[in-house]
Amino acid sequence: MKFNPTVALTFLLLALMFAAGMVSGSWGFAIGREALKGITQPEVRPTNNLTSRKGTPARGKEIVFLKEQDILKRVKAQIEGKAEEAQKDENKAKTQE
Repeated sequence: MKFNPTVALTFLLLALMFAAGMVSGSWGFAIGREALKGITQPEVRPTNNLTSRKGTPARGKEIVFLKEQDILKRVKAQIEGKAEEAQKDENKAKTQE
């Protein structure tokens, strides 16, 4: 069997690419591991700690859904350039409720 330099060069390049991939992969892993040293995973349910505190609510504010008619009034007033008046009217309605 005759020695073919093209096949030898192909295998040499393939081996060099494999070695370069292994070196860069291990180097990247080492750098990433070093960067994440001291960082811990957060607790699964952080709200459990909030219930043990005294005087503070365990949850945030409630979600307030806006009425469609109020949104349309506000948009129409903003388009017409009367946004401040609509805001005053809305504040009055809230204080009356």
